[in-house]
Amino acid sequence: MANTTGLIFLGPPGAGKGTQASLLAKFYSIPHISTGEILRGAIAEQTPLGQQAQSYMDKGELVPDTLILELVKERLGQPDAGKGWILDGFPRTVPQAIFLDKLLEEQNHTSERVLNLDVPDEVILERLLQRGRKDDTEETVRRRLEVYREQTAPLIEYYRDRGKLHHIDGNRSPEEVTEALKEAIAL
Repeated sequence: MANTTGLIFLGPPGAGKGTQASLLAKFYSIPHISTGEILRGAIAEQTPLGQQAQSYMDKGELVPDTLILELVKERLGQPDAGKGWILDGFPRTVPQAIFLDKLLEEQNHTSERVLNLDVPDEVILERLLQRGRKDDTEETVRRRLEVYREQTAPLIEYYRDRGKLHHIDGNRSPEEVTEALKEAIAL
């Protein structure tokens, strides 16, 4: 893997992004960064941005994009992210991707690869319903997939146009998906 390579994982909920990102982060000795992890870390450390985020969450409100973007910027600036990182669940929209591109340019990251885990909706539905979480009903899962497709279709096109997108068939065994990801990263 090249120096300061960033990996961006895209894919619908239940595609296996978190599992694969954790495995590859260990394999390459780089941090697996999810926006949820960033938020929890900043709040736990009581950073100024973490305190701002906490104030929104205490009121039951969503943390605004601008604050999430600042948290991502802060996290990618930490020493362990110097030789690479895996972003999971960010960016979710084209404006976030544009912000990330500018940020990476400022921080002199040499390249990034966008890995899109492709899994058919019916397989996702089956996977998420088997997880047995209370909020994972067929209706809510289908709605989450719909929202994901609406928000992410333009993002997939954005990265495809820039020659950074790699499609990975996520409808295989976890081991086969890991090997396919390693091959795409090694290109």
